[in-house]
Amino acid sequence: MADIEAAKRNAAVRAVADHFDPSATYVGIGSGSTIVYVVEAIKALKDDRISQIHFVPTGYQSHQTIIEAGLKDIKFDSLPKNTLMDVAFDGADEVDEELNCIKGGGACLYQEKLVATHARKFVCVADHRKLQSRLLSKWPTIPIEVEPLAVPSVIAALSNLGSSEPTLRQGAIQKAGPAKTDQDNFIVDAPFPTLLLKRDVSRSQSLHHTHKGMEGKGDEGKWEVETLAREIKLIEGVLSVGLFVGENGIEAERSSKGRGGQKPIAAYFGMEDGSVVIRNSKEAGGENEVRVEASSV
Repeated sequence: MADIEAAKRNAAVRAVADHFDPSATYVGIGSGSTIVYVVEAIKALKDDRISQIHFVPTGYQSHQTIIEAGLKDIKFDSLPKNTLMDVAFDGADEVDEELNCIKGGGACLYQEKLVATHARKFVCVADHRKLQSRLLSKWPTIPIEVEPLAVPSVIAALSNLGSSEPTLRQGAIQKAGPAKTDQDNFIVDAPFPTLLLKRDVSRSQSLHHTHKGMEGKGDEGKWEVETLAREIKLIEGVLSVGLFVGENGIEAERSSKGRGGQKPIAAYFGMEDGSVVIRNSKEAGGENEVRVEASSV
């Protein structure tokens, strides 16, 4: 466990060094154990300008992390109109080669998505267990935030999409009932087969030019990640889907949509040997995947 915590810290230190600007105005702070090290790395810079930054939490836990660090917090709904955060740091349960993410293991996915999509860039920070080629390789389910009254119908709809056993998440204390989000909603965890990348679908179709290739729309039980995210979001009663897909913040800003994107522009993974693997989007520049050795972290 000590090695995992060291890996998280290494990833956080490198991500902050690469993407945190002490002259920023608004910075998003996500949920989970890795983000504690992001805040720690920001504080360690000892730059007086940091005291003027407003930090935007994604839930109760990250709010407490900000306050305990002596930083200035601001609620998401108190941000000035049409304001984008300079950057948002958050973790993930799993990240694939195209920087699609699964998030929601900590039940904060709705506020995490709000913050990510209102930041110029979202930077993911995690340990090596989250570094995968495809989503649902190791992480077993997609977390989905659901209005409590709709849970039975949502579970039925997920089953129709091919989820083998969608389950209502229970709280840490069984007698207390289902786990609740900060919005007083429930979480349904939906297992699916390993999700396809867009290029997997394109490759299949090019290889089967004489007949129909795989479309990633549930055929043969296989879903392309963005397609499945859209289908789940269409289910009545679903507030948010724990698949962070589509555009990243740089792409969204270039298309003049006035908002950020769900996907990170880069993801940092602390490795067992002390190094950090960085997956970059093409918009972020640099190599697609690079390893920074321990001595350089």
